[in-house]
Parts: sequence; structure tokens; C-alpha cells
Amino acid sequence: MSENKKKVVVFDYGFGNVRSAERALARAGADVEITRDYDRAMAADGLLVPGVGAFAACMEGLKRARGDWIVGRRLAGGRPVMGICVGMQILFERGIEHGVETEGLDEWPGTVGPLKADVVPHMGWNTVDAPEDSRLFAGLDADARYYFVHSYAAHDWSLEVTNAKIRAPKVTWSTYGERFVAAVENGALWATQFHPEKSGDAGAQLLTNWIETL
Repeated sequence: MSENKKKVVVFDYGFGNVRSAERALARAGADVEITRDYDRAMAADGLLVPGVGAFAACMEGLKRARGDWIVGRRLAGGRPVMGICVGMQILFERGIEHGVETEGLDEWPGTVGPLKADVVPHMGWNTVDAPEDSRLFAGLDADARYYFVHSYAAHDWSLEVTNAKIRAPKVTWSTYGERFVAAVENGALWATQFHPEKSGDAGAQLLTNWIETL
């Protein structure tokens, strides 16, 4: 391993395309390992939490692997974590699917619920509306497109920062039937609703941007 490469662990808790994430992160310049080992996940420069499928199932799998505790401990120490797709959704307070409410990791207030659109899932390429000073989307054109596959999303952002010494979160939005949260940069915790590992050159640039902050 090159001394200059950042160590990134893709957390393997059974709910995510870990191999495609591994390849994309390696392409972006990281030294990548797929594991659910506690010590390795804690020691890595960055932890990536993927996620596909149902909110409730992902939460159950994450808890079985002690991932909820690992994410909490890393963030308490200011250690970077990135969530992708359902790996982003479970960072919110709760998720509601088919009328069933499931507690999330509660890193952010709010509820993940069904997308209100004529056709679901939202599957395919879409643009986003990112803040001008976003580090996650640095160097990317406003018309860049990212790959989404989801039927649920966070529709509101209610976390307020009143301490002037704490940097306010940067929230990126997209629209499919309605406006929803597409990405968040909040201190050590970053996340995307879309799949950067499936988003071609734009996704590769985005992952490079994250790795450069580790």
C-alpha cells in the first residue's frame, strides 16, 4: 500500500453492492478493504456504508454487525463516514415503508418516506442542485448527472446549527416528482442518495473529493 493512499473500509453488513463500491473507491485513489471487522472499521481513514433494499432490513443487518455502534463511535470522534443510497436514508431519525415505521440511526432529524411520483422507483440519471461551496461536488458541472435507484427519500431538512463556530450542513437536492434530499455534507458525515459508484466520471470525481478530505 502506498503511504499516500487513504485507507477506506466498505462496511460489509449484507446490504449493498460492496464490490462495485470497492472498485470505484480504488479507481478514485483509495486503499480499500471490504470488512465488518470492528477494529478495522474503526481504524480506517474513512468508512463507507452502502445500502440497498428496505430501510428496516438494512437497519436490522447493520445492528447485527454492530455497525450502528461503529458509525456512532466514529462520528463522536470526528472520524469520516459516508453513506450511500439506503446507507444515507438510515442516517435519519426514522423510515416509513408500507406504513411500517422503523427507527434509524438518528444522526439527522427527519423521516424517510415514499417518493410521490407518477412512476417509482426513481431509476436512472438525474441532475442535482448542490450548494456553490460544496466540497463533495467540487469540480463538477451543474449539469452533471448521477445514477439513482430508489422509491423512498428524505423530503425535508430540519437540522439547524445555532453555534456560529460549527459549520452548517450543506444539503444538495434533486427532483423526481417532488424535491428530495440528494446529498448531505455535515462535518465528518457525508452521504448521497444516488450511487456514485455507478455514476461514471462524475461519481469518480465525487468519491475523489471525499477521499481528499480524509
